[in-house]
Amino acid sequence: MKKYLIAVLEDRIKAEEAYSALEAANLPMGDIAILGRGYKTADEYGLIDPGKEAWKQTKLMAFWLIPFGFGAGFLFDLITGLDTFPWAGQLGNQILGGILGAGSGALGSFFIGGAAGVAFGGGDATAYRNRLDAGKYLVIVKGSEGLINQATRIMRPCRPETMQGYTAPDDD
Repeated sequence: MKKYLIAVLEDRIKAEEAYSALEAANLPMGDIAILGRGYKTADEYGLIDPGKEAWKQTKLMAFWLIPFGFGAGFLFDLITGLDTFPWAGQLGNQILGGILGAGSGALGSFFIGGAAGVAFGGGDATAYRNRLDAGKYLVIVKGSEGLINQATRIMRPCRPETMQGYTAPDDD
């Protein structure tokens, strides 16, 4: 499990002050980063992009919903015996019912998967990206619980707007 501490600071001077305080305390500087104008961007650091998360969620839902929609549409037409397209015959109607069901699955994955990914996939990353866009700076410390606690004590006198700890699962 990776642990992070993210502090939001109002300007470059405060961010550099916090970074210098961490450096003076001999913390491992390879695990500390400043994000903002003139430093790393959110993408360079790897902060989650809600749009990419939405697209991943859409593709995942499409993987299941399109075949399920085809099967449901095919079975619905088979069970009900509807003759929606008389020119297509019985098997043609069932296949067309499956195609329409697959289309419904695709629409569902696009609208629900994409909307859910934007709404829930980004989590706090969206708020941090918005703060970066507003000209604020982030100081991020990555490391053990002890390192995060030490960094919290060191940065508190710098009076960040917010300071929050996170635990992220390891990527396998």
